[in-house]
Amino acid sequence: MSTTNTLIDTAQMDAANIKTTATTNWVIEPNHSEIQFKVKHLMITTVTGSFNLFTASVQTESEDFTKAKISFSADVDSISTGVADRDAHLKSADFFDVAKFPKLTFVATKTENVDNDGSYELYGDLTMHGVTKNIKLDVEFGGVAKDPWGNTKAGFTISGKISRKDFGLVWNAPTETGGVLVSDEVRIASEIQLLKQV
Repeated sequence: MSTTNTLIDTAQMDAANIKTTATTNWVIEPNHSEIQFKVKHLMITTVTGSFNLFTASVQTESEDFTKAKISFSADVDSISTGVADRDAHLKSADFFDVAKFPKLTFVATKTENVDNDGSYELYGDLTMHGVTKNIKLDVEFGGVAKDPWGNTKAGFTISGKISRKDFGLVWNAPTETGGVLVSDEVRIASEIQLLKQV
């Protein structure tokens, strides 16, 4: 085989490899996504809150999310629990201190396959209230589908638990029975729909 043919074959193989590992970009579809958290009140009922303004960018190889590069950001001032006074308290220095820390961010560091059936453990650095901690989230992959307008979407259900005290959110109030007003444990419950960029 001539040197010229060898160079051509090598170039063709390199081009094929580049095509195979092409990066696919995704963004969060806010109209079909929910970023929620749940905390115990008086340790007897659960209050649900959400962030209404958020963004995320995801990079994958084709449509393989197992090694995705993921970054997420939420506007803390968009927090909503359905009660204006409670929302104002959460935004104050007692909790999130929005004036000093307006953003909540998450950057993925590792993904582990749990059962080869769409369940994953997603690890990443969560930054909240000026503190960064590596956390674990449980992810259920819902699949990839096209909507009636030809857009490719991917769906995920994400859950997890964190300690708010780990992030310096330590405010609480004692009750007459010796308990506390707000639980330390915060449960994360989110539905994510991603839109494939073309």
